[in-house]
Amino acid sequence: MFLNQSSRVVRQQWRLSSRRLSSLSQQHRARGPTLRTPLSPPFAPPARLFHASRSLYVVKPVLLADIGEGIVECEIIQWFVEPGARVEEFSPLCEVQSDKASVEITSRFAGVVKKLHYEAGEMAKVGKPFVDIDIQGNAKEADLQALAPAEPVTPTEPTTKIENQMAAQLPKQPPPPPRSEHKPAPWSNGVYEHTSPKPQPGEKVILATPAVRYLAKELNVDLLQVQGTGKEGRILKEDVYKFVEQKNARPAPTPNPFTPSSSTTPTSQQQQETPMLLTRTQEMMFKTMTRSLSIPHFLYADEVDFTSLVELRSRLNKVLAKQPLSLDSATHPVAKLSYLPFIIKAVSMALYKYPILNSRVDIDPATSKPSLVLRSQHNIGIAMDTPHGLLVPVIKNVGSLNILQIAAELTRLQSLATEGKLSVGDMSGGTITVSNIGNIGGTYLSPVVVEKEVAILGIGRMRTVPAFGENDRVVKKEICNFSWSADHRVVDGATMARTAEVVRGIVEGPDVMVMHLR
Repeated sequence: MFLNQSSRVVRQQWRLSSRRLSSLSQQHRARGPTLRTPLSPPFAPPARLFHASRSLYVVKPVLLADIGEGIVECEIIQWFVEPGARVEEFSPLCEVQSDKASVEITSRFAGVVKKLHYEAGEMAKVGKPFVDIDIQGNAKEADLQALAPAEPVTPTEPTTKIENQMAAQLPKQPPPPPRSEHKPAPWSNGVYEHTSPKPQPGEKVILATPAVRYLAKELNVDLLQVQGTGKEGRILKEDVYKFVEQKNARPAPTPNPFTPSSSTTPTSQQQQETPMLLTRTQEMMFKTMTRSLSIPHFLYADEVDFTSLVELRSRLNKVLAKQPLSLDSATHPVAKLSYLPFIIKAVSMALYKYPILNSRVDIDPATSKPSLVLRSQHNIGIAMDTPHGLLVPVIKNVGSLNILQIAAELTRLQSLATEGKLSVGDMSGGTITVSNIGNIGGTYLSPVVVEKEVAILGIGRMRTVPAFGENDRVVKKEICNFSWSADHRVVDGATMARTAEVVRGIVEGPDVMVMHLR
């Protein structure tokens, strides 16, 4: 009984629901299609609208790294790349001239050059960006396809009119800006080609250091007319001077006798002053010597008898003339010895007895108290006169070198200094300096102690003088003057005199060096 009544109730409710759904369907067909609302029956979901996103360029600014002690800026000599060129990691970007040496800067990233922050000849700041590189240029093909914009989805055939009306009522989006086409650097069969700025047809590339360019500007010389004799046609100072001499040696045109000469006409001449910028080497010397003004100097001079050293050097050079000695395959054979290696070795031997001359003065910035730092290695700087100006390369760890090794290192440094290719390592780390001005001229000098050192030795010109020998006989002697300068804040006169006596004794009796060979 109960089950029959329940069945009748269910059937009645089913009929009512069917009639209601039927009437709703008829009303919907009568009104026509309307926009779908959140309460509408669930029809097919509308198609999503996609848009293309901008291409992402990962641009890395490359900072100019610290390339030496206390260097805050350097000059851009030349660029090896240009905007749009592709570079690999460790590819050369540019050549810079610092206070101490000429250095090639390499790339830290692989990619495409986007921007050069400086032009050739401008000063670049250390720690600041000097070139921008787009590192997306080294992406793989799969990564580039993943970064490509998605294709817009076109509506399919079953799309209803309701969806079309819904899209029409949405605010119209402005079309995306056109993508800037990136033109990559030249490639050949997928292999990178170095794209450095190439001269136009008929254009001549001038290879010269800033010092040579300033000299040419001062002498009003066109470097395009000068023939370089350096490596790869690099123009040296001697080439500029030779060009000026040849130009002045040309016969002047014969003046017309009927034309009044300007020399006979009295004219009032006024003093003319022409400002000239300092070269990089002169700027380095200006800064270094300005800092040296804070060091109280004192001078100590002595005469040294080179007679025994002249005889020893003559005997050794006869041996080397028959067969030049080479220390290893990396060094050039030593065919002739000068006096300088013996003097350098003598200074090193004296430093073992008086290590205070191989020290430096430090001042604690917190307490302003000075301290003395003793150094174990004898890194002796050698002042050299080069076509680019005064340079002071350093012979490292002289105490562990013999005479031939010192001579070979001197030859190497002199060759690099002449070509302007000394590295920062060759120019830094000196503990004491030797300046040989005697090969040019001059008997006495007053050398200046440089920063982070406490002493310097100046060597004058060797000369032949008569002197009294044994039994008061007049003999010929080779005399040279040594001029020492020291920092009087930490070195007293007695210590300097004792050190100079040790050096003089070794030079006058060079056979003593045999007992100190290492």
